[in-house]
Amino acid sequence: MLYLLPAYLSENSPVDYFAPTIKDIIMNVDHYFVENEKTARKVIKFFAPEKKQPELKLFLLDKYSETADLKEAQKLMKEGVDFGLLSEAGLPCIGDPGNIMVGWSHKNNIKVVPVNGPSSFVLALIASGFNGQQFSFNGYLAIEKYKKKKEIQHLENLVEKTGFTQIFMETPYRNNPLFDDLTRFLGPNTKLCIAANINDPETEFIRTKTINDWKKEKPELHKVPAVFLIGK
Repeated sequence: MLYLLPAYLSENSPVDYFAPTIKDIIMNVDHYFVENEKTARKVIKFFAPEKKQPELKLFLLDKYSETADLKEAQKLMKEGVDFGLLSEAGLPCIGDPGNIMVGWSHKNNIKVVPVNGPSSFVLALIASGFNGQQFSFNGYLAIEKYKKKKEIQHLENLVEKTGFTQIFMETPYRNNPLFDDLTRFLGPNTKLCIAANINDPETEFIRTKTINDWKKEKPELHKVPAVFLIGK
């Protein structure tokens, strides 16, 4: 089996936010696909501190990976070895390359088991007050200023024309420049939700305001995991 395991959104998330079955799976699975070994070991320790770390066999699966790079793991899976798949945060295969092994598993008759856990953009959506029946997740916006401006204004137009909520993210160290661009390129009455440090009991920040109001209160988002939403 290939277990799609959630990771915490914040290291301060209480472990009882998560299903007990996650610990049971981790205690019985030694092989994992991971984006980052250090992060994965911390997540595994969070859920199952009793798990012996030397027993873990971690296979790097990042945006540069191809199925051809994962032949050793694929051979083990065909032989019946169970694997877990861990994202950097939240659910795997959303905003990360985990779908590579999920697609391969379906083609090779290996059962894929999704396990309940937090998704940052879904939690941001339900806390935003925006349309939760019709929405689009756009991942990361362009880095180049001109292209980013066009994308931001395009998303605003989509909200106006369709009512669909538009959701996107940024690398945490570029959050503040993105906020500046949003307040510069969006109309004054356009509504923007910022959801940062989701699931952190102490520092979670979720606010929905017009651009006019955001200009009066600039949040500090540098190196803070955040989700941005434009909606009605």
